[in-house]
Amino acid sequence: MKEVIKELLKDKFAKVALIVLGIIYLSLFFADFLAPYTKDFSDRSMAYVPPSKIFTIDENGKFSRPYTYNYVREFNQNTLEMTYKLDRSQKYYLKFFSKGQPYKFLGIIPMKRHLVTVEPEGRLFLLGTDINGRDVFSRLLFGGRISMTIGFLALFVLFPIGLLYGGISGYFGGKIDTVMMRFAEAVMSIPSFYLLIILASILPSGMTSIQRFILIVVILALIGWAGFARVVRGMVLSIKNREFVQAAKSIGQSRAGIIIKHILPQTTSFVIVAMTLSVPSYILSESGLSFLGLGIQQPDASWGNMLKEAQEFTNIIYRPWLLTPGFLIFVAVLAFNLIGDTIRDVLDPKSRVR
Repeated sequence: MKEVIKELLKDKFAKVALIVLGIIYLSLFFADFLAPYTKDFSDRSMAYVPPSKIFTIDENGKFSRPYTYNYVREFNQNTLEMTYKLDRSQKYYLKFFSKGQPYKFLGIIPMKRHLVTVEPEGRLFLLGTDINGRDVFSRLLFGGRISMTIGFLALFVLFPIGLLYGGISGYFGGKIDTVMMRFAEAVMSIPSFYLLIILASILPSGMTSIQRFILIVVILALIGWAGFARVVRGMVLSIKNREFVQAAKSIGQSRAGIIIKHILPQTTSFVIVAMTLSVPSYILSESGLSFLGLGIQQPDASWGNMLKEAQEFTNIIYRPWLLTPGFLIFVAVLAFNLIGDTIRDVLDPKSRVR
């Protein structure tokens, strides 16, 4: 692991990817503090408001405390469109580390402090609002908690199943191996994303987002274990005849002990690489389901269901801030892939020889 960490820090792209992911996860951890508004905030009169403009120079050309103006909605009779203009009659100064909407940090500790808020009656929308007048920046932070954790939770279910299944199949061999691998291949032959859509669509409509989130994690894990188990089985076939395994047999070590203590730890390098490269696929799967309306449901946020609003052509042209979730998905997936590729190169003996 020390060698892996050293190589990650040497590689420029992997180092940048680590920094980006670190910033993302720290932001998500402190989402309640960083977000100007809570996840339940909504102002219907402020639908599709552009990002707030922050001013540091006043009308006299002098430096000033950061302030903003509220937007006023107007109807353009010529184009039949709703437009927003700044109401410059009233300034609203930004306040840092001040009290705002109450929340519970990590769902436990009652708090009111936010990193940045605005004076009463003022509105601060750093990335604009959606159709329901909800702050996009705040929802990005709360929605990212779901989109960026679902992959790791699925791995905690998937990898133990795949490791044990592949380890048992490869160690015993023969008919047991044949039957187990045929079943795994049958699971692999199922078109996973379409099955995921079917299973998600038949979930009861009255389920809460937390219940739906847990079921999506379980579904993703039950679909993805077979391919992982097949690779582990191949590695176990090449490991089980080595000297240290024969020595464990000779001293009376049980079969379960040999598999768990001696054989499966030898697959650690592959497991680390597979975990790193699997997380992006689960992020995309959850985002795809939520985008189709089969994942996390409104009013709860995830990057997928937030991106759904940007599929309309008019929103893409006139409200580009709604595309921000898609950009974050792209950045997160790219960062995980860069780290996974670097780890694979470090742990691959052929790459080390080169």
